[in-house]
Order: sequence, then C-alpha cells, then structure tokens
Amino acid sequence: MADKTSIQSNIWHHLTVTALALTLSTCAENPVTGDRELTFVSERQEISLGQENYRPTQQSQGGQWNIDPELSAYVSEVGQRVAAQSPRDLPYEFVVLNSSVPNAWALPGGKIAINRGLLAELDNEAELAAVLGHEVVHSAARHGAQSMERGMLLQGALLVTSVAAQNTEYAGVIVGGAQLGAQLVSTRYGREAEREGDLYGTRYMAEAGYDPAAAVSLQEAFVRLSEGNNPGWLEGFFASHPPSTERVQNNRQLVAQLRTEGYTNGELGEQRYQQHTARLRETQPAYEAFDEAYALLREDKVEEAEQKLDSAIAMVPQEARFYGLKADVALMQRRYSAAIETYNQALARDDAYFDYYLGRGLAYSRQGNENRARADLQASVDLLPTALAMNELGTMALAANERGAAKQYFEQAAQAPGELGAQAQASYMRLDVSDNPGNYVQAQAFVGSGGRIQVRVVNRAPVDITEIELELQASVGRESVRRAIAVRGLAAGQARDVDSGLTLPAETDPQTVQAQIFVRRAAVN
Repeated sequence: MADKTSIQSNIWHHLTVTALALTLSTCAENPVTGDRELTFVSERQEISLGQENYRPTQQSQGGQWNIDPELSAYVSEVGQRVAAQSPRDLPYEFVVLNSSVPNAWALPGGKIAINRGLLAELDNEAELAAVLGHEVVHSAARHGAQSMERGMLLQGALLVTSVAAQNTEYAGVIVGGAQLGAQLVSTRYGREAEREGDLYGTRYMAEAGYDPAAAVSLQEAFVRLSEGNNPGWLEGFFASHPPSTERVQNNRQLVAQLRTEGYTNGELGEQRYQQHTARLRETQPAYEAFDEAYALLREDKVEEAEQKLDSAIAMVPQEARFYGLKADVALMQRRYSAAIETYNQALARDDAYFDYYLGRGLAYSRQGNENRARADLQASVDLLPTALAMNELGTMALAANERGAAKQYFEQAAQAPGELGAQAQASYMRLDVSDNPGNYVQAQAFVGSGGRIQVRVVNRAPVDITEIELELQASVGRESVRRAIAVRGLAAGQARDVDSGLTLPAETDPQTVQAQIFVRRAAVN
C-alpha cells in the first residue's frame, strides 16, 4: 500500500536488520549434532518466537482438541519423556490439534503439535514417541531457526511478509505476526534436517525406553501411504516431512546399531496406546461426517452438508467445531439470528477458538449491533488476526468516522493475498491518498511553447486517482499569481501535462519565473 519511497525505505530497513544480525552473529556448536555453525538467532529469540506464535499457529490449524483432555495429557507425557533425552533444555510443550489432516509440527523453542488425524493412524505408543521425537529434534537442532537464518541471508529480511499457510481452510487470510508461525510449520525441511530428525529422534525414543524398531515400521507405513497418493497425507505430514525408502533403510541401520549398544528391551506400548486413544477411535465416524459436510459445502450441496453435520452432532454433541460449521452455513444463508444462536452453542463448548467469535461478530455486524460485533471481531483477532476480521473492523471504524483506526485495520488486512487483500488495499489507498495527497501526486511547473505555464502531474500511487486539485503559485517579475488547477482521471503511474491557463508576458525570460505547485486534494473512488 505504501508509495515507492516507503517501499524502498522498508527494503533498506530490512537490509540494515540483516547486516546488523550478521555483524552480531556467532559461530556456535549445534547442541544436537555437535557441528559448528553460524548463528544469529539466539536461544532467547527462538524461545520467544515459539511462545509468541504457538497459540495463533494452533488456531490456524483447527485449534486444540479439547473433548478428550486425558489424551492431550497422555501425548504431553510421552512427548516430555522423549524430550528429556534431548541435550537441549527447552520449555517443551505438546498439544493435540482438532484436525483430521495427518500432521505434526514444531516451532522454535520446543513448541510442538500433533493432529488427531495423525494419532488415529498410529498403532502404538512407540510410534507416537518416534513422531514426537522427530519433532523434538527439529526444535532442539534449530531447524526452524536455521530456515529463518537462510531467509535472512537470501532475502535480506528478518520478517515474513507473505505466506499461504498449508493444511487450513484459512490459507491466505492470516495477517500480521501470525504469518511467521504459519510459514515455519509449512516449511518443507531439507534432506539433512529430516535425516537428523530420524537419527536423533530415534535415539531419543530408545533412550526413553521405547523400541526403536517402531521408527522403522512407521517410516515403512509412510512410504506405502505416499505411494498411494492419499491427499490427506500429501497435504499433511508428507508436505513438510517427505518419506523415502532411503529414510527407511537409514532407520534400519540405526536400529541395528542401537541393538548392539544394548537397546533391546524397549516398549511398544500397544495396549496403553489403544486405551488412551479409545475415545479418538470412538468419535472417528463423527469427524468423518464433519469432513464430508465441509467437502459438500465446497460443492454448494448445503442440504446434504447440514444432514452430515446433524449426524455428527448426534454422535458427539460436545464437539464445538460441528456447531461452528453449522453456524457458518446459517451466516452464509444470511440467517443471522440462527447463526448467532449456533455460534453461542459452539462457544459454550469451546470459548478459545477464533472462528466462532469471527462468525458471530460478522452476524452481529449485519444486524447493526455494532458494539457486540466489534467485541467479537476483536476477540477473534486476539486469537488469530485475519484479513476478514480486519476488513470488517476497518469498515466499521470508517462508518464511525475513525479514519486513523480504519487505516490501521485496512493496512493489516492488505497483507493477505488474493481478493481480500486487494479489497483492503483499495480501502486503505482511498483513505491515505485523501489524507496524504502529496505522497502520491508529483507536480512540477514548466514553461511550454508560446510562453504558456504548464504543469506536469504524475500519479505515483498504485491505484487510479479520480480527482486531483492543485494550486499554482507563481512570481513573474513583481507580480504574484495563484491559480487552482483540477486534474481528473489519472491512472496509476500515468503522467499528464496540464495547461495552467497562465501565459507569460512577451519577452519575459522564463528563467526569472518562480513557480511552486501545492497538492491540495486527491481522491480515489
């Protein structure tokens, strides 16, 4: 949204940040591999990044699965057991996310998540330990931090300014700092990082008392699934953790080595895993119906989708996501009162998921209930900033003549790609061109043929400007002249010469003429 000068200034700022980071960088030993490597993201920064992005990243991936807190506690217990074997003492956390997509991810600083969709595919606790151990290594070995450091070197920028998050229906609408977390968890790790994840993660699980052979059977299963082109897996775990026969062979060799080191009586924990995941398997048909409902809505088969949702609710009435999607349907159909009532049911079951506040806020806004709409939309932004909420808040602020707040909302929303971002950019530009016309319109006077004073007007804005009002102040000899000049319909980047209506007296030396142009007004439709 900024003008060219502002964009150049931002580029130089990012280059300065990178230069400073390189200046302050140190050569340190990787705590996992023992390799010497250049680092300029400190451990304190890693931990801070993980803490700041953990919640919004969870929100963008479906939020926490809260109908079975005992399973979440169990996954955390297994994760902490494996993480205790890591040489790096980080504030490790493990959560279960409410998504059918089979996936797991790690943020810097030890913040790790696994989807219920992946838990449903595992056979025993040792396989769970293998998955979590792999993610522990990604955090402990600084793989996320390394990807950021590569970004600094290659792009000359510390901040991520554009991202389409994977594995979420909110791809492309996340804005602000939350984009960084989405970028990190959707990053496809390199071959060496995956090798390290397998190598050290398998060793950690063996040291924690698990049978490392589970890491082999897990990778073998992953290879079979990848060959079957299962879209769920290809969009989930395999998108950032590509399996291969090479990884299977490497794991077999590692297990053989671990056997010679005495790791021969490890646990599989099959019965324990089946007990702790019983509720997950019991509710699986309801989530399958929910996923089918979502797919049907994409095909605009609303009645069939609602039937699937009703079936899911009947099977698991305490699941908030089912009510949330049903409320989304009512909102889409402009049944605002019904939408609000159903969002209330979702929030009664889970008051920590952004989507229910976002939907209810939009419904309140359409009903004209501004106070409740603003409160809900802001609550959604606090959990996960989205372009949809920012656009709505900007529109409401503008209607209340709060131009400064409206510009801030639109500017944040404009970070999103696609139609939402374009709408926000246009809204922002309408306001900022009006508030700061001199930042976008360049005008210069010159003497043309016949002694006529001309004005060259250039639109530096990335949008068309419909109206421009200029004031020419000129001194010719002892005479001072003021003249208003109107310019209409100047396209983005276009330049036009406009006659001021003034002619120099005969035999006047153009060099003696002093002229200034002031941009008084500009407007964008």
